[in-house]
Amino acid sequence: MLILSGVCDGVSVVMRTTIMQLATPDALRGRVSAINGIFIGSSNELGAFESGVAARFMGLVPSVVAGGIMTLVVVAITAKKAPKLRRLQLHELH
Repeated sequence: MLILSGVCDGVSVVMRTTIMQLATPDALRGRVSAINGIFIGSSNELGAFESGVAARFMGLVPSVVAGGIMTLVVVAITAKKAPKLRRLQLHELH
C-alpha cells in the first residue's frame, strides 16, 4: 500500500506541475514556479506540525479521523466552488 501511495503521489506531482506550467503565461512561469515551490516546501512542515499538535491534544486516532474528515470537506468545497477544475482538459491549456 505504501508503494502504491508513493506512485500515486508521484503521478499527482507530475500532473500538478504540468498543469501549472501549461496554464501560466511564459513571462510569469519562473515566478509562479518559485512561489509554488515555497508553498509546497512549507506546507509539508506546517502540516507535520499541525498533525503533531492535533495528535497531542486530541489523541492519535481522533486526530487521524478528524484529518480525514477535513480532507473530504476541503475536496467537497473545492469541487463545489471550482467546477472548471474537474473538467480541465490539458489540451485546452496549450
